[in-house]
Amino acid sequence: MNNKNIHKALYLAIILTIMSCNSNTKWVEDLPKPWTLTENEFSNILQKFGERYPDFYDRLKYFSKWQIGKPYKIFCLGEEVQPDPDPIFRMDVSDCTVHILTSLASAQSNNWNEAKSNLIKIHYKSDSRGKHVPSYDKRWHFTTDRLLDNPSTKNITETLFHPDKIEKIELTLNQKENGDEFLDIKWTKKVAIHFVPNQMIDTHLLKKIPSVAGVAFVKKAYFKMGLIIAHEGIIIDNKDIIHASQEFGKTVQMDFLDYYFTDNEARFDGVVFFSFHPLEG
Repeated sequence: MNNKNIHKALYLAIILTIMSCNSNTKWVEDLPKPWTLTENEFSNILQKFGERYPDFYDRLKYFSKWQIGKPYKIFCLGEEVQPDPDPIFRMDVSDCTVHILTSLASAQSNNWNEAKSNLIKIHYKSDSRGKHVPSYDKRWHFTTDRLLDNPSTKNITETLFHPDKIEKIELTLNQKENGDEFLDIKWTKKVAIHFVPNQMIDTHLLKKIPSVAGVAFVKKAYFKMGLIIAHEGIIIDNKDIIHASQEFGKTVQMDFLDYYFTDNEARFDGVVFFSFHPLEG
């Protein structure tokens, strides 16, 4: 094949890729919104996601896009019993972590009940028998803990940079400066995690991460409360973030760098990147 034919083939491949992406986006945009559906209606559309997007990461990307516009409500998942009677799985509202968890669970499910079952496996630590049972005490309450030890969301920050080139924080999760617990769960954990500081966050950094990746935002002011992460979202196509935003009152898609830096000021103090993985077995 001569150079002219090679260039023509490459051009055609690019055009077909763009057309496919536009078609996929339009399909999702034309769907009824998930928060308007019954459980059966949701299940029927979830099956169509599996048929249309056989690749796990494509399903995760487009399911996340499907949730754009969903109303925001903080701390909206629970165990359906006291001390947190909120639903175990829901589609009517979302916060930043719930957006990630419900997208991740739904992207590997064929119906509402399966998505709920998968969310339990992702959202709760296993007991001594290896079972995942919804319990307030067994919930992955802290994003940092989840990124370090939950196999569904794995920290990849140190694969992007040598640890000596980025910042590191060591603290005891859930322990405030005065020694009290932030959450009354009789649990603390000493952790150390590296994060990318603001001066290293740019388009070159985004090109290094997977095309569908998680991002968690570090807030140094939270350290004294035994917290590291203030917010999280999903970055798609190495450019845009989809996140359930308290500021905007709903789930939104926007340019990541435009969101992170406003009027040349950073909203946070750094980022941790993580990858998504389907459940095993």
